[in-house]
Amino acid sequence: MTKNLDKEGLSSIVDDYQLFYIDLWGVVHNGVSLHKEAIKTLKEISKKNKDYILLTNAPRPNNAVKSFLEKLGMEKEIRDHVFTSGEAALFYLKKNLSEKTFFHIGPPRDFDLFKDFEKMKLDKIENCEYILCTGLFDDYDEDLKYYKDLFEKNIKKKMICTNPDLIVDKGTNRELCAGSVAMVFEKMGGEVIYFGKPYSEVYNQSIDNKNKRILSIGDNLNTDIKGANLLNYDSLLISNGIHKNEIKEKGIEKVAKSYEAICNYIQSELKW
Repeated sequence: MTKNLDKEGLSSIVDDYQLFYIDLWGVVHNGVSLHKEAIKTLKEISKKNKDYILLTNAPRPNNAVKSFLEKLGMEKEIRDHVFTSGEAALFYLKKNLSEKTFFHIGPPRDFDLFKDFEKMKLDKIENCEYILCTGLFDDYDEDLKYYKDLFEKNIKKKMICTNPDLIVDKGTNRELCAGSVAMVFEKMGGEVIYFGKPYSEVYNQSIDNKNKRILSIGDNLNTDIKGANLLNYDSLLISNGIHKNEIKEKGIEKVAKSYEAICNYIQSELKW
């Protein structure tokens, strides 16, 4: 049974845990502005001398996301806790594929990810050794059929996906993410290597988490909560995120079951 923390707040369970993995988009900000109650909660967690990581499926390196958060008005002390799926992917790419040619799928804002090996980027997918997917092209950000056509003759190439999220809510707009493109590729028979939640590398790279009591907080059942389930962490779902309408209509128990996910706690917004 999922316990609702809207009355007691996170403060009622904070002493049960030593480390908190906290999602950024949908929990701490909405892509446009910071959530004040969430920022207050992060400061309270620090006062308790607890560790937390702002773990995000952003396809860019840590520094790029920190710069974005600075523009939103987030203090440096909080920004320093950021770890991205892009950073985890970058570690793998530098170690294994930096001398291989690739075709990039994603917007120009993600170019930071491969600036150290940009010379390996090709303009034609048919000539590359692997596909690097960080998102969707700006001109085709709603058209998944475009990608199906693109992959038709290139399905034997391996894809690296740096954001497993399928969708994200930016303010009041819902946008597709890299995970949606990778899903098209997989359904066509392609092989995808994912970096980010729910996969373990991003958790393990971000901090020493051995033998710690951990709570994972996020608004996405497919990534934040499933990641917690796979790694045997407790989980807290923020219900005003991407599943807001589903939960309103069916209730958390039915919605969680439909995603084959287990939530220990639920809260409408992250609040102390």
